[in-house]
Amino acid sequence: MKQENAYARLAPLYEELSDDCDYENWSQYFVMLVSNVLQKGVAGLSGLDVGCGSGVFTRAFCRKGCLMSGVDLSPEMLSVAEEKTRKEGLRAKYFQADVTKLKTLEKYDFAISSNDVINYVPKNKLTVALKNVAKSLKKGGAYVFDLSSERKFEEKIDGKISADDRENVTYLSFGRVQGDTATLDVTLFVRRKDGAFDRFDELHTQYVYTLAEIEGALASAGFEIVSVSGIYGEDLQKTDRWCFAARKK
Repeated sequence: MKQENAYARLAPLYEELSDDCDYENWSQYFVMLVSNVLQKGVAGLSGLDVGCGSGVFTRAFCRKGCLMSGVDLSPEMLSVAEEKTRKEGLRAKYFQADVTKLKTLEKYDFAISSNDVINYVPKNKLTVALKNVAKSLKKGGAYVFDLSSERKFEEKIDGKISADDRENVTYLSFGRVQGDTATLDVTLFVRRKDGAFDRFDELHTQYVYTLAEIEGALASAGFEIVSVSGIYGEDLQKTDRWCFAARKK
């Protein structure tokens, strides 16, 4: 069975299959962190959602009055983001780019990256990626992002199978971790109009980072760390997700 690029088939189903993520509170937590770094409210500010995916966080910041742009490597995800933004009556600019090669035409007040975007960046390109984000920001601009913790990879991904069976789609994922590289073999069974199912396979590769690696790369990229914690303030050693809030020097 041919494996397709990450999110090639998953894109239109992504938000349906992740509807248990509590995006409302998650995105508001990001709003709070951005406000904390900038020491003011976000309304009227310009923001860049790096690795925007289907635009969940882009739209959340739009609803807060931000002037948002979203960038992603996946054209399928960008198509979904544009459609969902339009249907909600919101406005955002979307464009395709790899964060390791990112160049923007304008400078933003803040940038965000949610839900494992940084885990998808190869280790030898992390500092370059963060430098590109820094170049897209105004001086003093905020960068808030999260990533899966070492604990999550060890306890919830390596050797684990995830399954989600819905009326129109069944999702299966098998995770493996070797050294600092994690692979997730994803299989989708999508119901057709005639009731039969089509099978699609995707391969997702992520990288397991330590806190020290992220902190070092941020410093090399010209950021100062304002805060680092588990999501919603959870203990760093017990959380599945680390959250960083940084300021461009």
